[in-house]
Amino acid sequence: MVELTDLIGDLRDELTRAVRSSSSDGLRFELGPVGLEVTVAVSREVTPGAKLRFWVVEAGADASVGRTATQKITLTLQPRLAGSDAPAYVSGGSLPGED
Repeated sequence: MVELTDLIGDLRDELTRAVRSSSSDGLRFELGPVGLEVTVAVSREVTPGAKLRFWVVEAGADASVGRTATQKITLTLQPRLAGSDAPAYVSGGSLPGED
């Protein structure tokens, strides 16, 4: 299982790479809301002051979670560039056969 914070961090890294790869010429896309639906397992350590942790469950892995309760959550993230309200743009290189 992956912690929800790691999943969101990895998504942020991927979106950052996409924004950095966008160029001023060619087709670009404005980065809009990003929808994310995941199944999570919630765990809490029994130590004083422990926090809840949310673990993303892989598809088809529900049986391995055992007695841990799982919940499906949907997040809608609105990416913004740090220090700006300007929209972010992403683009990518063309694939073979794309003209």
